[in-house]
Amino acid sequence: MTGKPHGHDTKDLKLPRNTCFVCGPDNPEGMRLVFTLDEERSTFVCHFNLGDRYTGPPGHCHGGIIASILDDAMGKVNKLRHVVALTKEMTVEYLKPVPLHKPLRVESKEVAVHGRQHVNMAEIMNEGGEVLARSQGIFIAIDPEKMFGKFVER
Repeated sequence: MTGKPHGHDTKDLKLPRNTCFVCGPDNPEGMRLVFTLDEERSTFVCHFNLGDRYTGPPGHCHGGIIASILDDAMGKVNKLRHVVALTKEMTVEYLKPVPLHKPLRVESKEVAVHGRQHVNMAEIMNEGGEVLARSQGIFIAIDPEKMFGKFVER
């Protein structure tokens, strides 16, 4: 593994604080997941464990939390192209229940790029590498200055 990407920052966008629910270290109520870039595979990876606060079915994670983790993981992939891109749509396949209190991993990578449209995918796996949930999403590159200018460091 190599460098740790800093939340939603890119080389052209520096946010003073990252309060993202999934990866923001500045969100005391958030998940604070930490993603790293595996440069050899051009894949973002995060190892994590989910506690009771994320319960859906007994002993397992809520589907909305699963979707949030997959969405954030796919969003990290846009850093490879140095763009800020927002989720246009995503699909989630819930293959098996995602357990609480067990080691988990999410990995994401690029599928295709067509102009401003970035197609990415992600998978949540258990300790044995079994895929529990997967997603594919379409992200649209935006001009962060126009959309988020008041939040950007100058």
